[in-house]
Amino acid sequence: MELTRLRGFQDLIGPQAQTLAYVEQRARALMERYAIGEIRIPLLERIELYQRSTGETSDIVSKQMYTFTDRDEAGSVLALRPEGTPGVVRAYIEAGLDRSDPEQRFFYSGPMFRRERPQKGRYRQFYQFGVEVFGRADPACDAELLIMIDDLRRDLGLDFQIELNSLGDATCRPAFRAALLEYGRQHWDELCRDCHDRLERNPLRLLDCKIDVRLAEQAPKSLDYLCPECRRHFETLCDLLKAAGVQFVINPRIVRGLDYYMRTTFEVTSSNLGSQNAVVAGGRYDGLVEVLGGASVAGIGFAIGVERVALALHAARAPRAQLPRVALIALGDPAVRKATELARALRGLPLQVELLSTQRSLKAQLKRADKIGANYAVIIGPDELARAAAQLRDLGASSQREVSLDRLASELAGGLAH
Repeated sequence: MELTRLRGFQDLIGPQAQTLAYVEQRARALMERYAIGEIRIPLLERIELYQRSTGETSDIVSKQMYTFTDRDEAGSVLALRPEGTPGVVRAYIEAGLDRSDPEQRFFYSGPMFRRERPQKGRYRQFYQFGVEVFGRADPACDAELLIMIDDLRRDLGLDFQIELNSLGDATCRPAFRAALLEYGRQHWDELCRDCHDRLERNPLRLLDCKIDVRLAEQAPKSLDYLCPECRRHFETLCDLLKAAGVQFVINPRIVRGLDYYMRTTFEVTSSNLGSQNAVVAGGRYDGLVEVLGGASVAGIGFAIGVERVALALHAARAPRAQLPRVALIALGDPAVRKATELARALRGLPLQVELLSTQRSLKAQLKRADKIGANYAVIIGPDELARAAAQLRDLGASSQREVSLDRLASELAGGLAH
């Protein structure tokens, strides 16, 4: 049997992995500026966590989760996490923070798993970088998260569009739900099979159906049913975003595919991608902590699709700062010892340093230096070693000069400054 990777999974090798790491690094740097701490949650949770939070009518729970029965947990059904928010909320409650210190700000990163139909930008194992904020019900918190996303967009040099909606709350949402239910019943013969199955249980699913798009566009809009408090919240959010210079559009079809959202919901799309163009999504979930057994604490968050942002970077050919690369070439065993010592010293500079194979000729090592995109080659042979020197070759300018070994680091540092 030929051993190959599973359908919908991918191997990330070299530049692909580096681009994902770059997106995560930029996001992590942003978290420090916004004073948001890290949380790490398990890959496995009991299936009930997602049934009670994400919702049994959601596509994630009804169709997409990877589950199995655990022999060591009294027959418990476990699930590979399909999203991050429920696990973060569970950890928050289990640590007692919902009662002892409700206002918390966390970020998480790592793989998620959904058994979706694979296509470019949609994989069965994918990576998310997410933020969850607890204990804040004010629209200024909603605005801060969206400004944060816009900061990341600018940092990466990408063009994103923020799309906003409000789903209302327990006061006004029932009227909107009833209007959608009635609308769905009136158009029953035009609905797809999935919408038939979930109409009575959760009519909001009509709005994010990928098949009944035309019907969704003509359906009742949640903004028309907002109570005064929810309308005030949404209008304040829009005003704060305008004050911060964040561009956005209002999209009444955004309900998100998860049951726990209320009030603010949003998606962020990239113009550089195809049909899978959503790169960030999130919203407010003020009732979720209580649903999962905690105190009545407000919450809001978002998740970034790291692969999709990486694809957007590639499509836009967005410039990305990279450390200059140095190829160390040693000719002969004595030179290898010195080059090994030198490599460690040079890695103290903002450089990528690779010691090339000493079993190759000088010509072959120079070809390798060119192949890996090295900016400089440092060549040490018997003659250079005798003079305590190295040949420093600028591969871009095709120039070469001899530099003493004790000045090599400062010479390279000087080149970086220019």
